[in-house]
Amino acid sequence: MTATTRQAPAAAAPNGTAAQSSPSPKADGRAAQTVPCPSTEGPDHVPRASAGAADAGSRRKWWRRRGAAVTGCSVLLAVSVAGHGLLPGLPGRLSSLAETLLPWSALAVPVLVASALLRRARVAAALALVVPAVAWLATFGGALADKTSPGGDLTLVSHNVNQNNPDPAGTVRGLLAARADVLALEELSPATAPAYEQALAEAYPYHFYEGTVGLWSVHPLSDARAVPIMPWTRAMRATVDAPGGPLAVYVAHLPSVRVGPSGFTAGARDEALGLLVSEVRAEPVRRVVVLGDLNGSTDDRALRPLTDRLVSAQAAAGAGFGFTWPARLPVVRIDQILLGGVRAASAWTLPATASDHLPVAARIHLSPDPAPR
Repeated sequence: MTATTRQAPAAAAPNGTAAQSSPSPKADGRAAQTVPCPSTEGPDHVPRASAGAADAGSRRKWWRRRGAAVTGCSVLLAVSVAGHGLLPGLPGRLSSLAETLLPWSALAVPVLVASALLRRARVAAALALVVPAVAWLATFGGALADKTSPGGDLTLVSHNVNQNNPDPAGTVRGLLAARADVLALEELSPATAPAYEQALAEAYPYHFYEGTVGLWSVHPLSDARAVPIMPWTRAMRATVDAPGGPLAVYVAHLPSVRVGPSGFTAGARDEALGLLVSEVRAEPVRRVVVLGDLNGSTDDRALRPLTDRLVSAQAAAGAGFGFTWPARLPVVRIDQILLGGVRAASAWTLPATASDHLPVAARIHLSPDPAPR
């Protein structure tokens, strides 16, 4: 009679699952095969709910990795463009440099969009296109529109002729073609000033120049004098006997600026600007024009003491930005025509001469000199 043995039931494991037992020998002496039951829990298995949460977390990390940086840069660019005047000044006057080149901030948009697309972050790419573009258009869209209108009583022209100009005669021919009533020249030199004086004498019977600046006019001039903004003469003032009453005209060439290790070296320019502003504020004539190379754009916060009082002819009645420097490929407008008590009908840049600056022109309306307040 063969004896049979009964396998003892497996003891329960502390976590409630059946504990695996050692294989028991079979009757034929071979070890019995036991098939482990699949477990729904354990350290190597994630339940479905936990897997979904992990996938969501992974997607968030993926978006942050691929899109957040681009989106952040897009928002920062938009704020910097739309609110550049409210942002704090940067060390080394770098705020002035940034604001001078601010219209070119649009070039950052395709870079941000391409970066987002390379990261396969389509939402970030859309934001990089829309957000900065809206801010840029809100700030500069008006400059792109053609605001010119017909008419006007007086044509103004200003030109930095470059003291090393190799062709003053050709420069004069280009300026005469504009038929300006009032012509301002900057960066004259002792060698070239007499040549300009002689070449312009027939068209302009009235003129005054001193140092590096001069004024030529078809209308009589009076009270002409140098304006002390630097140790040598780089600014002047004269009264033009214009139709409807006197017009005070300032011609100025503010000091140049440089970009160096210490930042935007505009200290001398800003100091000279302050002296010029003091003269303009004290001006008794109600109609005022400032012509010249101010070595700064009207977006530059350093020029606010002047641009808060006077209106840019290009901004009011031009078409486009009217960039003037460098003449071969202009990227910034540093040559200005600023108006007070008169209104611009149109503003434009003239064809290039042998100078490294483009000449600027404006046609203005002259109303009778307003009565004192």
